Amino acid sequence: MHESVMQRMWNSAHLSGGNAAYVEELYELYLHDPNAVPEEWRTYFQKLPADGNPAPDVSHSAIRDHFVLLANNQRRAQPVSAGSVSSEHEKKQVEVLRLILAYRLRGHQAAKLDPLGLWVRTAPADLSLDHYGLTAADLDTTFRTGELYIGKEEATLREILDALKQTYCSTIGAEFMHIVDSEQRHWFAQRLESVRGRPAYSAEARSHLLERLTAAEGLEKYLGTKYPGTKRFGLEGGESLIPMVDEIIQRSGSYGVKEIVIGMAHRGRLNVLVNTLGKNPRDLFDEFEGKKLVELGSGDVKYHQGFSSNVMTSGGEVHLALAFNPSHLEIVSPVVEGSVRARQDRRKDGNGDKVVPISIHGDAAFAGQGVVMETFQMSQTRAYKTGGTIHIVINNQVGFTTSRQDDARSTEYATDVAKMIQAPIFHVNGDDPEAVLFVTQLAIDYRMQFKRDVVIDLVCYRRRGHNEADEPSGTQPLMYQQIAKQRTTRDLYADALIAAGVQTAEQAQEKVDEYRDALDNGLHVVKSLVKEPNKELFVDWRPYVGHAWTARHDTRFDLKTLQELSNKLLETPDGFVMQRQVQKIYEDRAKMSAGGMPINWGFAENLAYATLLFEGHPVRMTGQDVGRGTFSHRHAALHNQKDDSVYIPLAHLFDNQPRVSLYDSYLSEEAVLAFEYGYATTMPNALVIWEAQFGDFANGAQVVIDQFITSGETKWQRLCGLTMLLPHGYEGQGPEHSSARLERYLQLCAEQNIQVCVPTTPAQVYHMLRRQVIRPLRKPLIVMTPKSLLRHKLAISTLEELANGSFQTVIGEIDNLDPKKVERIVLCSGKVYYDLLEKRRAEGREDIAIVRIEQLYPFPEDDLAEVLSQYKNLKHIVWCQEEPMNQGAWYCSQHHMRRVIAAHKKGLNLEYAGREGSAAPACGYASMHAEQQEKLLQDAFTV
Repeated sequence: MHESVMQRMWNSAHLSGGNAAYVEELYELYLHDPNAVPEEWRTYFQKLPADGNPAPDVSHSAIRDHFVLLANNQRRAQPVSAGSVSSEHEKKQVEVLRLILAYRLRGHQAAKLDPLGLWVRTAPADLSLDHYGLTAADLDTTFRTGELYIGKEEATLREILDALKQTYCSTIGAEFMHIVDSEQRHWFAQRLESVRGRPAYSAEARSHLLERLTAAEGLEKYLGTKYPGTKRFGLEGGESLIPMVDEIIQRSGSYGVKEIVIGMAHRGRLNVLVNTLGKNPRDLFDEFEGKKLVELGSGDVKYHQGFSSNVMTSGGEVHLALAFNPSHLEIVSPVVEGSVRARQDRRKDGNGDKVVPISIHGDAAFAGQGVVMETFQMSQTRAYKTGGTIHIVINNQVGFTTSRQDDARSTEYATDVAKMIQAPIFHVNGDDPEAVLFVTQLAIDYRMQFKRDVVIDLVCYRRRGHNEADEPSGTQPLMYQQIAKQRTTRDLYADALIAAGVQTAEQAQEKVDEYRDALDNGLHVVKSLVKEPNKELFVDWRPYVGHAWTARHDTRFDLKTLQELSNKLLETPDGFVMQRQVQKIYEDRAKMSAGGMPINWGFAENLAYATLLFEGHPVRMTGQDVGRGTFSHRHAALHNQKDDSVYIPLAHLFDNQPRVSLYDSYLSEEAVLAFEYGYATTMPNALVIWEAQFGDFANGAQVVIDQFITSGETKWQRLCGLTMLLPHGYEGQGPEHSSARLERYLQLCAEQNIQVCVPTTPAQVYHMLRRQVIRPLRKPLIVMTPKSLLRHKLAISTLEELANGSFQTVIGEIDNLDPKKVERIVLCSGKVYYDLLEKRRAEGREDIAIVRIEQLYPFPEDDLAEVLSQYKNLKHIVWCQEEPMNQGAWYCSQHHMRRVIAAHKKGLNLEYAGREGSAAPACGYASMHAEQQEKLLQDAFTV
């Protein structure tokens, strides 16, 4: 390829003389008419950092300084005010400025956005001249343009009006005036108005657009012919998505972006897989033919599959990852954000310069799914921001069969929810590929410069109905009458290029033939695909693949080093003033560190994190109260009482330690848990924890648990080491503050997919958390954490147990009972153990042994059998739980226990002691709770 003029000057030793003058002249010309400069220079100037000044002029030195020194361009000069004018003219001048503002605000409501021409919208009254007391007689009168970016300070009203209509009422509907930041508003106005919403593209760029549209249409036609009637959720009607995503990738690469993570639901997914990520068409055809492509697991339907590849851009190689996605549509959006944040953390990319998320949505889901709002709300928070997401809404104008706006939503546009975070929104007619290209370039430039979310509403249609087996005219008769007559986007654009002399009919047809031949031959159809990718761009999962399940792992830690770390955890900066109760907690921890007090839950947990950091593992923990802990046990984040500053001791253990991310989250479960799942699937060496405020509240994230955490490995072979801490325990706090719904997790257990643990001592939680990361196995860990046990006088451990112990899946009787005298064993998990223990000690019973099952799945049958083996005279074995009979572990785990008991002694039955079945998780009356609790304890000793 020949070196361009810009490249030659950039590569020269310095800019001086004629070169510098030439660049200045180009930039001056660009400011007045961007279409008048070559496209590569326009692209370069568009990517210069914004300086926030609303004036349309820039000093000549600005571009020279930025180009030569790569410094920020200088402030642009304000335009000189016009001379005095008559009072009547001045009044009209004010109205002209109001007219300009109205077009910026509401021009989108008069834009030609619907390719089908079915939208019936009356142009707003404040876009008409008479609304401002102006008439046709004023059209040739000259007015000041104010901040209208049309390259001149004065223009006739006719010129102004034409420029406004071209910019805001053509095939792009721009919404940006709701943004509070004036710098961003002026940036958009300048970019839109300076080219009248339609930059001039080169013949090469237009030819590439046609090629991408040809590919998008070609795949759908090919699949429709080869596999008629098979569901594929085709892109027909929305083919402009393919050139749009292509441009995002290429332009992002020119900024130096190294990774792009894409999330999308079904519509057009197969097209993106083949035409954007470079999936081999032959592999897709195998999926259509039902061939089994994975040796292990259940697999998933083809339009849920993820993929990754590397493509080449002008800025170098870019890694692309399409996230796996279930049929729950928008739930993938926060998963993508979590994956992006993990990649950014790994690259130390705090600004989001190297990794970019793209979320592709459907219009109905974007308007209707609450997780969309939750994902937007996280976009600028410390814990979850990723430097801005590019959102693309494939606006089919139909959600399944719902198309009437008064049924589909209560807002004017499907995208209105994005205004909650002041995201700019660009509605664009999908049948105008050059308008699509322009808003795409605008979106990526905005994201890279301002590091905020941006939304592109691709207004299109679906040619085949919700899926290819549907008959859409049954519910949308008028729409599908029009669609039947509608020529494709590719055909319309090909005709336009032929008419403009950019392509010949033969050249356009040649693109069609070349693409079909490639499909026939099973060839990759992405020309920029890197066949031998740079593996440094990948997440290396090799150390965590292929490990069989093991319950035990060596989690010991040197005692002396443990004490040193514990002392570091107690240090605070000079002058740091703790709150009084927190100070007492830290004074007690100092005694624990010295061996003068037993270790409690909160300190053991902090020590687990400290030791993992010492061994090189990052730690990330989020949830609504994780810094302090909902029940004031953790205090990993300290708040200075003098200035409200926050100090996290875990982040100051030693120099160059791994990253500690400890964030109190905003009030979300679904999006936050999905984010942490995405993070954990991309950061295998880290301990990633989400803690529910109360375990009950994880209900709000059930789709994440069902579709990702418990089934992601078997469906998609996606390993994940996410840990969920769910406070659980019956303390008389009512139906929504007692149960983490243990039974739901156990019901989802199969094929060793997750771990469900109920630790009852500080040493147990310490070794359990360490095991989760040190052991190379990566399985989600679900933990029923306690509430009252956090300070229970019996729930204690020693430093030696932390240093030298290990996680025990089953804990046998701790009192020195004679096994020969034991006739009854009570099996249990969690807090009820201590209630049983205190009752047994109070009654002096030596015939009852109490055994704790600390890991309910994978169920430790061998370990339980080993504990039972010493008891030869058993007459009763009872399972005791606090939860109602239809909840808790009883129904899901009893077959494991019965199998162990049957092998231990024939004729011995497993009996139940616990609450009766209940529709609610717990009662709401303290007296009833106490009565039920006393009864289940008594039943454990007598049934």
